[in-house]
Amino acid sequence: MTERLSVAVVGAGYWGPNLARNFSASPDWDLAVICDLDEERARNVADRVGGVAVSTRLDEVLADPRIDAVAVATPARTHHPIVMAALAAGKHVTVEKPLAADRALGVEMVETARDKGLVLMADHTYCYTPAVLKIRELIAAGELGEILFVDSVRINLGLIQPDVDVFWDLAPHDLSIIDFILPQGLDAESVTAVGADPLRTGKSCIGYLTLPLAGGAIAHIHVNWLSPTKIRQMVIGGTRRTLVWDDLNPQQRVSVYDRGVDLAEQSKATTSDARAAQISYRLGDTWAPALEEKEALSNMTAEFAAAIRDRRQARTDGASGLRVLSILEAARGSLETSGAPFPVQTTTRLEMA
Repeated sequence: MTERLSVAVVGAGYWGPNLARNFSASPDWDLAVICDLDEERARNVADRVGGVAVSTRLDEVLADPRIDAVAVATPARTHHPIVMAALAAGKHVTVEKPLAADRALGVEMVETARDKGLVLMADHTYCYTPAVLKIRELIAAGELGEILFVDSVRINLGLIQPDVDVFWDLAPHDLSIIDFILPQGLDAESVTAVGADPLRTGKSCIGYLTLPLAGGAIAHIHVNWLSPTKIRQMVIGGTRRTLVWDDLNPQQRVSVYDRGVDLAEQSKATTSDARAAQISYRLGDTWAPALEEKEALSNMTAEFAAAIRDRRQARTDGASGLRVLSILEAARGSLETSGAPFPVQTTTRLEMA
């Protein structure tokens, strides 16, 4: 199956034009239609990509047998009804983050796609950046050793969202990346979340998220709408090396440091006394791996097509979107209990597949 696939982009707001541009330029896809309730907005996007058809009727788009797949770029609260309608029509779906407005709706979407043998892909765009693909490759090859910690900062000035807090707006990026790069994915059993609303907007504008990971590792995520400076950085520490990803540094997005702390092995006579452990510091070279120059959404559209053709789950499938939702809901529970650790709800069949 090598013929081009046909896709409809649903939603012509902030993200829809980016999807339309990449699907239009892809050798795997024919962009069939832009669908939006606002016909003028849909036409503006369509004109930018060669004048494809527009529609204000989702039911008409889904009834078209020539369309193989749908890319959903609408507000999170609308994801569930749109995706369920598309799956019922036999269409493969990629959907913007977060997967759904809550976990229960996400579970229904994932189960329906699997029962129908359709691809449901979470458009976790950052996972398809050359930098994150390289990070995943380095970790899988054991270049960092056993992962000890992940420390992520995603802060900027605005925009304060009307319907979600800063956790639901910004943290899905970092959570999806952690799920993508770690071999065990997001396997946290509990989450601690602390938020602040100094502007009294009724929602957290600043947030700190802490997740214990397997083997004693820990992940920490800082998100903030109120910072006058913009920072997009992730530090991943391992037993062999530490990696720093600075997304705003185009000259050197990824740096690998052969530096760290070594704990010398002690004799059996002294291992019972932790204070007797000998610590040494390793100071080695720093290097920057070469990164392919390719837009993330171009990689995403290629992966979507490959998953459909190969009849397999996408790298960022619905289950990965569900794991992110599970963390976000646990974070909400932690916020409501004044920052107490809150258990992460999981469904083994779906989320650990």
